[in-house]
Amino acid sequence: MSQTEFRRLYDTVFPILFRVAYRIANSEEAAEDLCQDAFFRLYEKDMDFPSPDDAKYWLIRVVKNAALNYAKRKDRERKAYQKAFREDTRVQETGEAVVLKKEMRAEIQEALKQLPENLRVVLVLKEYAELNYKEIGKTLGISEGNVKVRVFRARERLANMFESGNVPLLGMLQPRAAQIPSLSNGVEEPNVS
Repeated sequence: MSQTEFRRLYDTVFPILFRVAYRIANSEEAAEDLCQDAFFRLYEKDMDFPSPDDAKYWLIRVVKNAALNYAKRKDRERKAYQKAFREDTRVQETGEAVVLKKEMRAEIQEALKQLPENLRVVLVLKEYAELNYKEIGKTLGISEGNVKVRVFRARERLANMFESGNVPLLGMLQPRAAQIPSLSNGVEEPNVS
């Protein structure tokens, strides 16, 4: 692969790889490192692919696997650290909007974690990497039809989790009126204007 071809591949594929790695690893620094490592491996091995798309799918597969390994390792480290030091994991509330945003992100991440890996990976590639069904199929080595089925099942399971309240943080995101007794029992607040 010439330097020009490598540069063209890097410029077109890096944003996709970064989105995949970031959504799985949940860290910008780690995502960037994982992407760089994948390109380094490609360059170091001087691999030849029949087409740029084949190189793209190989890179996506490498980054996906590296990001999954990173996420698992970080989760084990976090659990060990919390156990050893009894770390307080509560989020400091700096403002309602910031807190709600963090809770929603955590809720989505928790829901994604509850999905089986084969459904989670397909959904991450579809929604966050913005790959189409054909590209996901080539990346994972499965048929396009299988990708469609997995995406459908993943979305269906997520919807069921949110409807049934099986995501632990759902209880924290009650409507404001339900949290304030004077609004939920029909008594109006005095007008302060």
